[in-house]
Amino acid sequence: MERHETARGRIGRLGEEATVNHLRRLGYEICARNWRSGSYEIDIVARRYDVLHIIEVKTRQADGLTTPEEALTEDKIRSLHRAARIYMGVYARRYEGFEVQFDLASVLVAKDETMQVELTERVADFGW
Repeated sequence: MERHETARGRIGRLGEEATVNHLRRLGYEICARNWRSGSYEIDIVARRYDVLHIIEVKTRQADGLTTPEEALTEDKIRSLHRAARIYMGVYARRYEGFEVQFDLASVLVAKDETMQVELTERVADFGW
């Protein structure tokens, strides 16, 4: 059975693509995209120098009612933390000695579908 992408799913996917392109331009190495373990997911895992960035991407219409930052709830932060712990458990040897940082990529989509990406570092601190 063929799956059809919803408008929301399409915008989210485009926001993640724009974020990956933005990160690459800034010199980040993309380590994983849409990494899953059970019900937990990390949108983007990226590396820059000796810092591993766990990045949540929130994409919204520029004229929408909520901002990407408002969409990052406490529940989402807890889920992201669990996902990151699992990820680090799986790949601990690969990232030994790395600082782990939680970032938010806010993506605003204009009516013409151009995207503005803003990366906010250290949106949550888990004492790593």
